[in-house]
Amino acid sequence: MTAVAPDDDLAELAGVQGVLIEILEARNGDLEARNAELSAQVAEMAERLARLERLVSRNSGNSGMPPSADDLPGKTMPAPKPKRDGQKRPGKQPGAPGAHLAWSENPDKREDLFPQGPCACGRDLADADDLGVTASHQLMDTPVVTAALTQYDEHMVACRCGRVHVAAAPTGAGEAGTVTYGPNLQAWCVFLLVMHHVPVERCAQVIEALTGARPSDGFVHGMLARAAKAVRGVNMLIRALVITASVLCADETPIRVGPGPKTRKKYLLVACTNLLTCYFLGDRSMKTFDMFVFPDLSAAVLVHDRYQNYDAIPGVLHQLCTQHLLRDLEDATQSYPDAVWPGQAAEALRALIHAANTARAKGLARVPDADIAADLRLFRHAVRVGLSEVRRVPGANSKQKPGRTLLECLRDREDDVLRFLTDLRIPPTSNQAERDLRPSKTQQKISGRLRSETATRNRYAVRGYLDTARKHGADIMTAIRGALTGNPWMPPLPA
Repeated sequence: MTAVAPDDDLAELAGVQGVLIEILEARNGDLEARNAELSAQVAEMAERLARLERLVSRNSGNSGMPPSADDLPGKTMPAPKPKRDGQKRPGKQPGAPGAHLAWSENPDKREDLFPQGPCACGRDLADADDLGVTASHQLMDTPVVTAALTQYDEHMVACRCGRVHVAAAPTGAGEAGTVTYGPNLQAWCVFLLVMHHVPVERCAQVIEALTGARPSDGFVHGMLARAAKAVRGVNMLIRALVITASVLCADETPIRVGPGPKTRKKYLLVACTNLLTCYFLGDRSMKTFDMFVFPDLSAAVLVHDRYQNYDAIPGVLHQLCTQHLLRDLEDATQSYPDAVWPGQAAEALRALIHAANTARAKGLARVPDADIAADLRLFRHAVRVGLSEVRRVPGANSKQKPGRTLLECLRDREDDVLRFLTDLRIPPTSNQAERDLRPSKTQQKISGRLRSETATRNRYAVRGYLDTARKHGADIMTAIRGALTGNPWMPPLPA
């Protein structure tokens, strides 16, 4: 038997040890790689979870979502709005004009009512003595409407001087020997289509129920193009007045127009005042913005929701919508539940808006500095504290947290946030623009998708004309009839 030298044993053991070390190092490397991979997956899942939780928590109180979506499954209802001392109660306010039927001393028609039939004594009450009126009642009602077909015969006459004259055709008549619907029935079609979003077929059915005459679906649909052509000149004037306005509200909303998937959705833009409404159909690109009224504005104040395209419009001042800012602050309150600065900033901003409304009611041109000094100090302090608590994410191109972006906006664009304090002609919110866009959402809920871009442009050309007329107190039906008969309502020119 041959003996093994100790040096050989040590060498063999060293080799085995080396192999074991290599195996352990390889396994350790695999574990570290696996651990890094799992850590990345956990981080990704955590980020995704946070994104989904934020998406589910969106509602009308902390984002631009409509209140109609607050009760969808899985949604969190917005918190009740904080009450201010002396806040107005819901409903009619003291001293506000009511909408009840008031007694009229000059009714359109009077009708005497006498008892009919025989008396218990057998005499006819028609021969009874009139003792006077004992009670009066007034009924507000409309006459029964029935479409009547009227034939107009144009006569030709010869003057004794030898000249021959022919009577003019009635307004709204077609070619001689044809039958057309008159301006009143046409106005009803436009009114139902544009102002009440009634679909074409149902509109024809409503007209038939009201008048007994049923226009064809094609005729009803064609009224959009006819009405849009009739108000083209007025809309050009409205556009010019919008461009010359000193303060404008602007907004945009997505609408589904034309055939195709949701990716082909359009945007409806609006630029408006409390007396003017101007619409434009396009997308949300800067190219669409440049095709609208914005490039022609000069030294105007634009009230908007912080969408980046508005900041790229040259030559305008900005008022950032405080309603959007308050919703963002409510979002920050939920994202940072232990922080004080979101609530303090929101309360201070509400107080500043209240001060502006109070000063406007007094007929002042701006809010006195003494009335807002304390709230302005609280607002600025809340912003500074928030900036110290919500740090920037390192990196020049890193996406910042929504709370940090909001705080930097409140700090860097304070003039644009609080411009309404220095000029009370400027509203603190873009609510006027949102109100003017709301009918498009109602239309979308009813019809789902507007199938034709051309018809949609015609619809909102008429809508802009009628909204402007309504804002001036004009009767809508009169404005429609006037446009269809060649005498459209015109907005007054500024003094």
